[in-house]
Amino acid sequence: MKKRAAVLLSIATVATALAGPPVATATAAAPDDGRTAAALRWTKCATPRYPTLQCASLKVPLDHDAPAGRTVTLALTRVPHTAATSQGPLLVNPGGPGGSGRSLAGYVAAALPKAVAAQYDVIGFDPRGVGKSEPALDCGTPHFAPVRPDSVPRTLADEQANLDRVRTFAQACAARHADLLPHVGTVSAARDIDLVRQALGAPKISYFGYSYGTYLGAVYAKLHPGRVHRLVLDSVVDPGGVWYQDNLAQDLAFDARHKAFLAWVARNDATYGLGDDPAHVESRWYAMRDALRQTPAGGKVGPAELEDTYMPGGYYNGYWPHLAEAFAAYEAKGDPKPLVAAYERFGAVEPSAGNSYSAYTAVQCRDSSWPKDWNTWRTDMWATHAKAPFMTWNNAWYNAPCAFWPTEALRAPDVTNTALPPALLLQATEDAATPYEGALSMRAKLAGSALVVEQGGGNHGISLSGNKCLDEKVAAYLTSGKAADATCAAQAEPKPTTATRAVPASAGGATLHGLLGYRG
Repeated sequence: MKKRAAVLLSIATVATALAGPPVATATAAAPDDGRTAAALRWTKCATPRYPTLQCASLKVPLDHDAPAGRTVTLALTRVPHTAATSQGPLLVNPGGPGGSGRSLAGYVAAALPKAVAAQYDVIGFDPRGVGKSEPALDCGTPHFAPVRPDSVPRTLADEQANLDRVRTFAQACAARHADLLPHVGTVSAARDIDLVRQALGAPKISYFGYSYGTYLGAVYAKLHPGRVHRLVLDSVVDPGGVWYQDNLAQDLAFDARHKAFLAWVARNDATYGLGDDPAHVESRWYAMRDALRQTPAGGKVGPAELEDTYMPGGYYNGYWPHLAEAFAAYEAKGDPKPLVAAYERFGAVEPSAGNSYSAYTAVQCRDSSWPKDWNTWRTDMWATHAKAPFMTWNNAWYNAPCAFWPTEALRAPDVTNTALPPALLLQATEDAATPYEGALSMRAKLAGSALVVEQGGGNHGISLSGNKCLDEKVAAYLTSGKAADATCAAQAEPKPTTATRAVPASAGGATLHGLLGYRG
């Protein structure tokens, strides 16, 4: 469902630092039948940013229905509690699917108030197939090598080129990972989480998930409601649309968010010189897109890559000044360099598609049914494109391997739950990646849950990102378990910059938005 699982802006900075020290392993007992799972053995794997971080790994069954068979290995991290009394483990997940959660443990432990973080062992994990978990999925085709065919299939040749590209990717995944693909999905990952709980020796866990991680947490809670202590879901997936319908809803929301960016550019015409009428600025952006179809910027940025570059602006408005600068430089001077730099910073993914996108498709395509008749996709995408041209077709091609996926799709579980303690949901009203209506749907399904709304906010992943009101609600809930509906004002929109400049490192791995798995 979610855009940009393959991007993971700047997470590599931290993840690479975590890759060095070897990690010990333990094998968890599959059933929770009173046996004691082997204790995890934690080794130091600290980074300068997170000096108390520890690493371990855990073997779990490849097939949960055959627990004595082949195993796969999950990579884990931990920031231990320091308070005299612990509330147990707090597992964190950044979304995707395909997002590595190992670095997120350090971030969450550092971002929470010290008195709150001290009560929890904050546990990060790479879900099966992801990151440092073994084996890691990588379908290994040049799927994102620029310049790709225009995502909007204006000709039959464009459409066929993209169909060939996504079919080749699905076939490569089948050839490389035929043994793994039937066992990679949200339900399998949720069952893994309970084996992590057992290995930690905890009767219950708390869980803090962003984006796709909200759905993973809801599925875990459905399977094991009596084992949930606290449940925080930030930027909430609509569980009723998994995953094809959720993508169509996302297309509309991203288009609205892109228009919000262009309106911001118009309000700051004194800086960018692109006009003070949002409609005029929008027409110039699409004219730039048409020009790049004829002559890709720097031989790298065609229309599809341009969409990839500007899509992260739908997740986080802190990127808007840098995206506006690149737009203005190209329009005013015909200078492609800032646009290429913005693509390389925000839009470029591994040409081979890499692990995160391979894991993304494996989960999405296995989780639920997708249309197998391409005529259904074509009809739905053109109808949606007519209302939302910014990324409808780009999103379609991102997910289109599911039309050719080699494994049988499962039926998405109904996450309706009346046996949970109160859960805390957080949602921005203008979120593009997980539209607001999804949070309302999830709240209705989780009895007793509370929804904290960031009114007017459009960012994705809103807690522990500087909104004091939201962060206070999270801290209070993790402390007491009590939650109530509330509304918080959105943070101020970004200020324009006055000169084209490089994107600072703080735009990536040092912030939450650098750690979240985009496209989820």
